[in-house]
Amino acid sequence: MLHELNHVIDYIEDQLTENLSLEAISEYAGVSDYHFRKIFFYLSGLTLSEYIKNRKLSEANKDLLQGEKVTDVAFKYGYQSMDGFTRAFKKWSGFLPSDVIKHGVSKSFPRLSFIITVKGGISMEFRIEDKSAFNLVGVSKRVPMQFEGVNNEIVKLAESITDEQKVEMHSLQNIEPFEIINASFEADANFLKEEGDLTHLIGVLTTDNQVSDRLDKVAVAACTWAIFPNEGPFPATLQETMAKTYSEWLPTSDYELIHAPSFSFTKMNKTKRDYAYSEVWIPVRKK
Repeated sequence: MLHELNHVIDYIEDQLTENLSLEAISEYAGVSDYHFRKIFFYLSGLTLSEYIKNRKLSEANKDLLQGEKVTDVAFKYGYQSMDGFTRAFKKWSGFLPSDVIKHGVSKSFPRLSFIITVKGGISMEFRIEDKSAFNLVGVSKRVPMQFEGVNNEIVKLAESITDEQKVEMHSLQNIEPFEIINASFEADANFLKEEGDLTHLIGVLTTDNQVSDRLDKVAVAACTWAIFPNEGPFPATLQETMAKTYSEWLPTSDYELIHAPSFSFTKMNKTKRDYAYSEVWIPVRKK
């Protein structure tokens, strides 16, 4: 995957002055749009659209330094008006395009290059399981996107679960993992930015369709799951495992993500404070 990513970077560079769609880039990469955008974000820290915008404006800055007219540069990089280009350039650089021409001020954003970095020889334990269709059943709400630390809105959601809801969830639970799971889906920014909200569900897995109005139900189609066990300080170890799954394991594996809810469960250690065993389950398919 890293080899393909570098080819895609070359492709983007060749197309900076063209009408470049994100779907066309994913098609060129030979993987699903959802998979490519998520892997790109976890490796680079930028969404694909942010990267392209930064590269276009960086190249526009170079062209302005070389004496090209602002109008020509604006249209060259796909802006439909001078005002639109000026606003975007000012927001990106902190100065106006005319300042580049008059005073030679400059800002650059270099192209990316993806490499494999071996960090301490630490291997990631995982297993692959095929699972028939099932339902996620539990209590859900919209919560703020948060990549690190304890999400207080999720804590409030857990505290809101009634005894009746707990009893029904326990009675419905009939497939592995036989644990209370946390599932996240329907993110405003498609999990690619720490902004907006997502739907978080606390519940169980079941094949039963008879669910009362007390609980929410989310159908999950039959698919393959990559499962990553981890153990250590909570929630840091769980969050680190999730990040490594997308930034280290997926780019070098034979699998790609599919668009379905991912979930995890956590079993707190009774003898060690803030220490837990967790598993991260992500839906995948063979490339």
